Amino acid sequence: MKSTTNFLLLFLLGTLSLSAQRELLQSGPMLGYSEMREVMLWVQTTGPANVQFGYWPEEHPDLIAYTKTYSTVQDEAFTARLVADQVEPGMRYDYQLLINGKPVQLDYPTTFQTQALWQWRTDPPGFTFALGSCNYVNEPEYDRPGTPYGADHQIFEAIHQMAPDMMLWMGDNVYLREVDWYSQSGIFKRYTHTRSLPEMQPLLASTHHYAIWDDHDYGPDNSDRSFLQKEETLKAFKLFWGNPTYGLPGEGGITTHFQWADVEFFMLDNRYFRSPDKRKTGEPTQLGEAQIQWLIDALASSYASFKFVVIGGQVLSTAAYAETYINTAPEERIRLLKLIEEEGFKNVIFLTGDVHHSELSKLTLNNGNELYDFSVSPYTAGPDTRTLVRNGLVVEGTVVQERNFATIEVTGPRTQRMLTLRVFNSSGEELWMRTIDQQK
Repeated sequence: MKSTTNFLLLFLLGTLSLSAQRELLQSGPMLGYSEMREVMLWVQTTGPANVQFGYWPEEHPDLIAYTKTYSTVQDEAFTARLVADQVEPGMRYDYQLLINGKPVQLDYPTTFQTQALWQWRTDPPGFTFALGSCNYVNEPEYDRPGTPYGADHQIFEAIHQMAPDMMLWMGDNVYLREVDWYSQSGIFKRYTHTRSLPEMQPLLASTHHYAIWDDHDYGPDNSDRSFLQKEETLKAFKLFWGNPTYGLPGEGGITTHFQWADVEFFMLDNRYFRSPDKRKTGEPTQLGEAQIQWLIDALASSYASFKFVVIGGQVLSTAAYAETYINTAPEERIRLLKLIEEEGFKNVIFLTGDVHHSELSKLTLNNGNELYDFSVSPYTAGPDTRTLVRNGLVVEGTVVQERNFATIEVTGPRTQRMLTLRVFNSSGEELWMRTIDQQK
C-alpha cells in the first residue's frame, strides 16, 4: 500500500510539474532561419523564465546537444531567440523546449532541418515553401464593431498538414489596432495575441519561418516613413521573427536575404523608407534609393536558378488603385523594371501580398525575359469580394477572392529547374495550379 501511495504521489507531482511548465509557455516554439551550420529557435513565455532547447538527430536521440540558456524579460516581450549550432548539413533534428530547466511536453511534433550541402556534389534538392499575407486574429473588445474581420483560422492547420520546408509571411502578419499603435506595451500585446493563436502552434513548431512587414504590422493603415513609432514596431518585428538579419547596414528597416537550395530570396521593406502616398512634392518612393541599389547589386551577384523578390504590395499590376506600386510610386516602379531589363536579369519573380485577393501577373520585357508577380492574400483577414480594378497583366484563371494560401514547389536538375505554383482555400482544397520553367 505504501509503495502504491508513493508512486501515485510521484506521478501527481510529475503531472503538476509538466502542467506548470506548460502554463509558462505563451507561444511557440517556432522555427526561424535554417542554414547548414545553425538553426534559429524562438519561444515566448508568460513571464520571466530561463529557456533553453535540447536537440538531437532524428535517428540518434542519444546524441543530445543544447543551446545556451536565455532569461526572458518584459522589455523583450518575454521572447527568446536561441541558436542550435551543433548540427550538420542536410539533417533533420527533433528538439525539446526547457523552461526553468524542465522539459515542456507538447502534443505535436517539434522538428527542424538544416540545409543540404549539395554544391559541387549533386543537383540541388527539391523543396516546397508556403506563402501568403494578411493575418487578422479577432479580439472583439478592440476590433471595429460589426461582423468580425478575421475568420477561417484553420487555414494554418491546413498549411501544417502540407508539411512545407519553410514559409514566407509577406506582410500584415499582425494587425495593429488604434489601441496598439503608439505604445511599446500595445505593440507587444498585439504581436503576442496574434502569435498565441492555437491553430498556429503546430505549424510554428515544425516549419521554418521568414517574414517581411507591410502597413498593419508596421503601423497604422497605409503608414510610411513619417510614423514616429517605427523604431518600436521594428523592435517588435526583430523580437518576434527569426530572420537571419534585419535591415541594410546603416539604413535601418527589415530588409534581408537568404538562400534555400539554389533559390534566393530578397526580402524588401516597403514601409520604413516610403514617402507618404499623399505628398504633393518630392519624388514618391516605396523602397528608397539605397534599397533599390542594394537589390540590383544583389541580383547582379546572384547565381540562383530563381530569384524571388518579396515585397508587401503588388509590383507588376497595372491596376492603379489603393497601394499598388503603379498607383503610389509609378516612376520608381518604371525605373526598377527598367533596371531589371537593362541588367538582363532572368527568372525574377515578385512575391507580394496586401490586396486581399490572389492572382498571378506576367510581364514580358523588351529583351524577351519574363517577369512574374505572384500575389497571395489574405490568410484570415477579410477578402476583397468587389469587382476588381482591371490588371492588364493578370494570368487568366488565377484570381482568387476568398481566404487562401499558396505553395511553390521547386524541382528539376540544376539547369532545368521548374516551379509549380498552387493556391488553396482555407480548408486546403486546391483552387488552381500553374508551372514556370527556368529561363536559359
